[in-house]
Amino acid sequence: MITPPSQDARTAARDRLAALAIPTGALGRLGELAVWWSSVRGEATPAPPSHVRAVVFAGDHGVAAHGVSAYPSAVTGAMVRAFASGVAGTSVLARQHDVHLRVLDLGVDGDFPDLDPAIGAYKIRHGTEPFHLADAMTLDEARRAVEAGAAIAAEEIAAGADLLIGGDMGIGDTTTAAVLTAAVLGLPAVEVVGRGTGIDDEGLRVKTEVIDTALRRAQDRTGDPIDLLSAIGSPDIAAQAGFISAAAQAGVPVLLDGAIATAAALVAERLTPGVAPWLAAGHRSTEGAQWHALKDLGLEPLLDLGMRLGEGSGAVTAVPLVRSAALLLSDMALLSEIL
Repeated sequence: MITPPSQDARTAARDRLAALAIPTGALGRLGELAVWWSSVRGEATPAPPSHVRAVVFAGDHGVAAHGVSAYPSAVTGAMVRAFASGVAGTSVLARQHDVHLRVLDLGVDGDFPDLDPAIGAYKIRHGTEPFHLADAMTLDEARRAVEAGAAIAAEEIAAGADLLIGGDMGIGDTTTAAVLTAAVLGLPAVEVVGRGTGIDDEGLRVKTEVIDTALRRAQDRTGDPIDLLSAIGSPDIAAQAGFISAAAQAGVPVLLDGAIATAAALVAERLTPGVAPWLAAGHRSTEGAQWHALKDLGLEPLLDLGMRLGEGSGAVTAVPLVRSAALLLSDMALLSEIL
């Protein structure tokens, strides 16, 4: 059972926003963001987020071997090492914006014996099966991945998180996100397919066929989110769904990233209805699947920069906006105070 964000705090924040020494509506989306932040924090003028914690969920996807990506699966493991070394794109952004960043291997097709063992503490399996041909993973693995995500969220909350971000790393993951989004929303492949890492027209055609085939194979399994994850998901996306669900249940807001995060959020909403009000969308991805997911969740992205890096990068980039919105609402003078 998910308790919704505070309506009293939302109302108080809206009243204060209307009374600020600015023309009505002058803060635009920042004003809306401030009201959301107040509602999820349960205060009219909450402090800005000071303990933002991001987790990158890594895993390999069996469909990557079937022409859906511009890069080989070996890049997934290489990028896990880049995160561990602090040189990935989101690592740079996280340092700049004071966001604690953690990378976890949920399903990479390989191991990292030379890295901190904590990276693989929640590993479910080595890669997934190509989901257009067979189930991506077993029901037990899907269930354990969701439970792992919930445990990870609990750890981050216990560490003091007041805002959470889920990131992704996995070659082929936009294909998995697209097919999950299509299956949950009842959309055809052509509505959700995107170029991901930058595939050419032939790659896009192949990717569309793979998604279409997978949708036909899983068409009778959309009623149970765990069964759907088993059929066409992956441990990393399942874990992120569990992470988002657990955060909402604990009353901790989540700033979403792109197509992978929003696909996970769609699944989380089906696992535990009531998740969406605890979410904000950091940015608009170039992937059409994300646009459909955001519409279903009732979310409008904060940024539209043409980004398609993944990793949680768009959400981390949006963190200063949340902080600015909170400070504007709490620190700006009221019109009545300056007249």
